[in-house]
Amino acid sequence: MIPVQGVDGRRVAVLGLGRSGQAACAALAAGGAEVLAWDDSAETRARAESAGLALHDLTRARWDGVAMLITSPGIPHLYPAPHPVIAAALAAGVPVDNDVGLFFRSLATAHNAAFDKPPRVVAVTGSNGKSTTTALIHHILTAAGVPVQMAGNIGRGVLSIDPPGDGAVVVLELSSYQTELARALTPDIAVFTNLSPDHLDRHGGQGGYFAAKRRLFAEGGPDRAVIGVDEPEGRFLAGQLSEAPEDMRVIRVSAGQRLAGPGWNVFARKGHLAEVRHGRQVASVDLRPLAGLPGAHNHQNACAAWAVARTLGLAPRMIAQALESFTGLPHRSQLVAEAGGVRFVNDSKATNAEAAAHALRAFDRIRWIAGGLGKEGGIRALAPQFGAVAKAYLIGHSARDFALQLGDTPHVICETMETAVARAAEEAQPGEVVLLAPAAASFDQFPDFEARGAAFVAAVNAWLAR
Repeated sequence: MIPVQGVDGRRVAVLGLGRSGQAACAALAAGGAEVLAWDDSAETRARAESAGLALHDLTRARWDGVAMLITSPGIPHLYPAPHPVIAAALAAGVPVDNDVGLFFRSLATAHNAAFDKPPRVVAVTGSNGKSTTTALIHHILTAAGVPVQMAGNIGRGVLSIDPPGDGAVVVLELSSYQTELARALTPDIAVFTNLSPDHLDRHGGQGGYFAAKRRLFAEGGPDRAVIGVDEPEGRFLAGQLSEAPEDMRVIRVSAGQRLAGPGWNVFARKGHLAEVRHGRQVASVDLRPLAGLPGAHNHQNACAAWAVARTLGLAPRMIAQALESFTGLPHRSQLVAEAGGVRFVNDSKATNAEAAAHALRAFDRIRWIAGGLGKEGGIRALAPQFGAVAKAYLIGHSARDFALQLGDTPHVICETMETAVARAAEEAQPGEVVLLAPAAASFDQFPDFEARGAAFVAAVNAWLAR
């Protein structure tokens, strides 16, 4: 646990008692704070009480004497409308923060000065690929024998990790919800993977969404920034952070274009990663045989992780060996099974059209399971990828809307995951891929994308065992 600094003897309110909220309560208490904990869900409050938390109804709170309010990432604080508790706190002049802000203000304590090599923090954000990039960095450092912990939007809450020791690294995945509100953001290395429309209602539009991501770089001033430049926002951000074209504090990465210029570039073309400094190639690796990193989108993840590992001093050969042993993350281009020449791939994390496009581009002939709670625009933007789809099997709330957008692409409305998997598996031919890439949120049928992916895996296993 990372005890929160600067709260001894102060009253701190915590709204939202999920994983990050409960970790924040414990870390605040360890720092000497009096914690006022609350959650809107009676079920969550009951679990929190059973874990030993004392509850305080913040919907009726008097805010005099409260030093700050800590809120969980999923609770709106501005758009589309602030939660009433947050609105009341702000009206009373009480500052609002989250666990990520507490983490950064508390990590650099005085005892760090005694380390020969102070701990460093790598923070990864972006629309797609940030989980895989975070996990891949963690995997590479683990393989190299570097003491490393992974937390944030993946794995553990940021305040629940162990205090990092001499030479250790903390790798954080940070969502826009987390970066937007954190009052302290000071990573040593910051990574921006890419940007595509998502969470627009929460951020008041695409500009607000990009601004939330940009705070990780503008507020924190990382020693090195690794920036995906395949979208205009990435190119703009890299330009803002660079003092000159040869500025080596910014590493530009790409998964499709050769990057030129006198600076530090890492890019992948036709499955080959190249690292170029000052116009000279210094390392390369063939990514095509890597089963855990299929497709161009994963090659971008590999480029970003490579850049971070090189910044941390790892040799190219060591990184290349670690890439070979990476098996990928559940629900992200996860190879579930292979039978009769047919592969079954779970990419339940593809909750928007852009992420689904990456998944569709990774394979040549696809039995595509899609649908759920569709987002603005549905799957219209995926039309260039429909040529790889042998047939689509549509599930969930948006099945009929998606069917209208598929045009002449063969498709069938299946409603449920079990029906879709059975139909796709029965009709699949050797060399084809049965791919779950929903291009939609899961909340119409499942509590989250993990549950949806687990349902796909269970349906595949049941069909293969029939």
